[in-house]
Amino acid sequence: MNKKVILDVDTGVDDALGIILAVQSGELELLAVTTVNGNVSLKQATENTCKILQLLQVEQQIPVIKGADKPLMRTPVFEHRVHGTEGLGGALGSMPVYTPAAEGFAPDFIIDQVRQYPGEVTLVMTAPLTNLALALMKRPQLAHEVKEVIFMGGVVKGVGNVTPVAEYNMYVDPEAAKIVLHAGFPSLTLVGLDVTRRALLNEAHIKELGDTPISRYVHESTAHYRRLYFERNQVRACALHDPLAVGVALRPELVTTQAYYVDIETRSELCDGQTVCDFQNRLRRKPNVKVCTEVDAEAFLHFFVQVLKT
Repeated sequence: MNKKVILDVDTGVDDALGIILAVQSGELELLAVTTVNGNVSLKQATENTCKILQLLQVEQQIPVIKGADKPLMRTPVFEHRVHGTEGLGGALGSMPVYTPAAEGFAPDFIIDQVRQYPGEVTLVMTAPLTNLALALMKRPQLAHEVKEVIFMGGVVKGVGNVTPVAEYNMYVDPEAAKIVLHAGFPSLTLVGLDVTRRALLNEAHIKELGDTPISRYVHESTAHYRRLYFERNQVRACALHDPLAVGVALRPELVTTQAYYVDIETRSELCDGQTVCDFQNRLRRKPNVKVCTEVDAEAFLHFFVQVLKT
């Protein structure tokens, strides 16, 4: 039986690749894709999500549900420099949205689906955690009703990607992240920059995809992203941050995890959004997160390419 999954996104370039991996794998029962303010506005993230599902010709099978249009307490922080004004690196700009978002509100949808399938639903979050935090605020016991939560966010040993210490998803809504981290999920997996930065999609991988609508989309949507990555890191590639979170849902053996106590800074001039991992148990608190510490990047990239080639 395929794993029941809700994928929560703020669809920019790498969220879109995560959606493609999830759909093309054929191994997940996607109950819906929920959207949230993040890389781009809620409206744009929703339109982008609809376009990706149209590209994959599954727009009639997988509903898109809109969620929060702003962080819990803060002003939105968009990432247009990386993802482009419309979020997909300039790709699919002329594609109309044939099937708009379904009725409903993402936090309520998450609650309803988890209650309908207790202990069966995996939440894969590749965006700021606002939708999940709102769901928990309404139904705290949700934390004990889901099967697992896998979220792309944070960095525990390396540097940030929006400030010197903070990863983007955590920085945008750290208050939401704190609610999620302290909710008491029995299985909460952090897929952070420490591992996602090792999953680098390069020209050779893209060429291996062949000449298909998906491969052409991947080439076009990542072109600017890859140029920026080269300017900052002198590597001609781009990191598959969000697709790796989807990859962990599909192939958990690709990563090594270790249970630690993790918290997030919300009241610091310099360190807002920093994920603090207590490696030495200095705080004497029970571990609350399975932190991805290692990844078989070569195996993941091979898996990613093979799935997108099908």
